[in-house]
Amino acid sequence: MVAEVVAWALLMAGAFFLVTGALGMVRLPDVFTRMHAAGMTDTMGAGLILAGMCVYSGANFETVRLLLILGFLWFTSPIATHATAKAALSGGVRPFTLAGDGSGDGRTAEREGGAPS
Repeated sequence: MVAEVVAWALLMAGAFFLVTGALGMVRLPDVFTRMHAAGMTDTMGAGLILAGMCVYSGANFETVRLLLILGFLWFTSPIATHATAKAALSGGVRPFTLAGDGSGDGRTAEREGGAPS
């Protein structure tokens, strides 16, 4: 009974991170902040769901498989995010700022309702 409650808590926490990451992918302003949302979705959301599945399945061969998938995910997701960010920077994409200095994607503090700097 305790294992099922822990498994469901991990699954629900993972689902929360997946939904939050999906909203971040839609609502955030540029490629760099969207990559952050995608990275959190991969590592936290999928990681917690896989951990919940490990607890639910018990101590058997399926748990070993799930742990291998989890380890692979934890190693590859940050590397892929870093490579994507580096490619975006070398391609000329500038990070979003609200500094008002004209850098970034053209959105400035004046247009966003913030105080000019």
